[in-house]
Amino acid sequence: MTRTINILASAATVLVMSTSAFAGGLSDQFISCVSKFADPKVGASVMLECTAADGKLSACKVLEAPTPANGFDKAAMCVAEVLPIGSKTGPIKVPLKFNPT
Repeated sequence: MTRTINILASAATVLVMSTSAFAGGLSDQFISCVSKFADPKVGASVMLECTAADGKLSACKVLEAPTPANGFDKAAMCVAEVLPIGSKTGPIKVPLKFNPT
């Protein structure tokens, strides 16, 4: 069975998350990934399927992305590299929402 982790990225979320050092790193990664691969002025939702182990995600693949993806598929894969998932293990679905800034 595949589990789902809900992730919501928005300007407000990024500002709130930046109050802790670790979360600040995650919000910085969100910003960096979107800036590198997609247009931050455009929003998109992407669904990844990954394997969770040891607090990290691996073997991610894009299940759903806008057509055309406009780089949000690559931005989602970039974010998944550092997304903390706690003690979850096994296959999981990871929905990522990128809100326009």
